[in-house]
Amino acid sequence: MRAKQRGFLNSAWDFFCSLKLTIFSLIALAVTSIIGTVIQQNLSRQEYLRVFSEKTYRTLDQLQFFDMYHSWWFIGLLVLFCINLICCSIKRFPRVWRMVHNPMLVPSEQVLKTFSNVDEQLVAGEIKGLTQRMQGFLGNQFSAPQVTEQDGSVYLYAEKSKYARFGVYITHLSILIIFLGAIIGNVYGFKGFVNIPEGGETNKIWLRNSQASLPLDFTLRCEDFSVSFYGNSQRPKEYRSVLTVIDQGQTMIDHRPTIVNDPLSYKGLTFYQSSYGAAGDEVVSIKVKLRGEDKVDAFSLQRGQMVDLPNGDRLRLADFTPTFRNFGPAARIDVLPHSGEARAVTVFKNFPDFDNERGGAYIFTMINFDQRYYTGLQVTKDPGVWVVWLGCALMVIGCLVAFFMSHRRLWVVLSGQDGKVGVRLVGSAHRNQPAFELYFDELKNKFREELSDS
Repeated sequence: MRAKQRGFLNSAWDFFCSLKLTIFSLIALAVTSIIGTVIQQNLSRQEYLRVFSEKTYRTLDQLQFFDMYHSWWFIGLLVLFCINLICCSIKRFPRVWRMVHNPMLVPSEQVLKTFSNVDEQLVAGEIKGLTQRMQGFLGNQFSAPQVTEQDGSVYLYAEKSKYARFGVYITHLSILIIFLGAIIGNVYGFKGFVNIPEGGETNKIWLRNSQASLPLDFTLRCEDFSVSFYGNSQRPKEYRSVLTVIDQGQTMIDHRPTIVNDPLSYKGLTFYQSSYGAAGDEVVSIKVKLRGEDKVDAFSLQRGQMVDLPNGDRLRLADFTPTFRNFGPAARIDVLPHSGEARAVTVFKNFPDFDNERGGAYIFTMINFDQRYYTGLQVTKDPGVWVVWLGCALMVIGCLVAFFMSHRRLWVVLSGQDGKVGVRLVGSAHRNQPAFELYFDELKNKFREELSDS
């Protein structure tokens, strides 16, 4: 029974340590992440039904494709990847630890033959004197060596950047820390939104997934909102909110401009500028002039509003659009004479002399229009963000160590051979072998020069 249990545990351990599981986990995460890119996440049911049929929507919803990054199967893949990463690290770490802290000071002949970077010279002299010369050579050219005598031979061992072997484990740890930060953010954080009209304020937000409101212990006010467009189009170039934070009657943040990529943060909440929209009808300024007279009247009208003209006629703003084809802002106004039929007139802001060519009793000109907006803010709370940043910093350090540093080792073996001393120089690097070969070739020339002077 115990043998079967050990066999099962060994099989499970080998499974979680296998490279095949690593490759499968990475491919599965990459493929399933495409779902979150193709299908927009966390929209309302009505928005999804505009794209999918009712049957397709129900199927995708049951598979949790609309909130994929919180689905059980995606989190399961992350957990599987983390277990695989931990098991692989645990399995390989002891061997690396022994290699770093208990280096091979006296390699066997079989081990020495496995190295490709080797140079051997046969010189006259004594082992003791040559040992001192090789100690000085390695100390000057590489690092101070450790000297070991065994079976009549002397072994000098020197190394550099031995802790570079732990770079991969720093990278592994950084991935686990990033996942931990993401879990903390998902469990204790939230995402929400709030719309605030110009001049308005709020002390609550609405959660993204549940659509429930969440009260704040402070008040957020939108002092002003502005939007600029490209040319005469309605394609926004930049939009910004001017926000004020009031906490217990005191202004904590005053008139703080907030634009895309420059959010406002307060008490662990971050407010991102994400959208905007019209808050009520536009106010259109119309100038009215009687043909042949110098007197000009100006009116500010909202859609459907009616005013009296000096001669008893009436004027009504029937409709307005900020962009009419390629002509820019346009308004349709109705002229209601005290006798006769009503007439509709269209005026354009970018063409102030357009109505002058019509030839009616009045000349209408659109001066400007004013639109009151609301600002749409995305609100996030992510207490795990600093854990994620810590993981990212460790990942950068780990990658720098793992890819740009290598554990380099040198052995010099001195042994007596027919009245002379055989001096063998052996080198090895655990990474970036081409660069080490170039370095070893230069060191080999200096090694020969050192021995030729003896």
